[in-house]
Amino acid sequence: MTVMVPREKWTDERLDEGLARIDGDIRDLRGEMNGRFDKVDERFDKVDERFDKVDARFDKIDERFEALNRALLSGAVVIIAALIGVIAALIGITAF
Repeated sequence: MTVMVPREKWTDERLDEGLARIDGDIRDLRGEMNGRFDKVDERFDKVDERFDKVDARFDKIDERFEALNRALLSGAVVIIAALIGVIAALIGITAF
């Protein structure tokens, strides 16, 4: 034998009360989420400030690499010019 539980009648008033409670809960949840997102935004602002400092440091490092590149290029030009001079001198010595 099966026991039947009588159904409760859902009136419009009960549905309205339940939906009002759910709406309130959702509003509370949204407010809580907005507060947490504001905190996350503040943390990202701090991270952005730190990255600005890191970017400035990388700019300084880039300048140093550019100076090193110029020095190496200048040295290479001097060495090539010296080799050309030595080769010209050796050709001059062997030609006469």
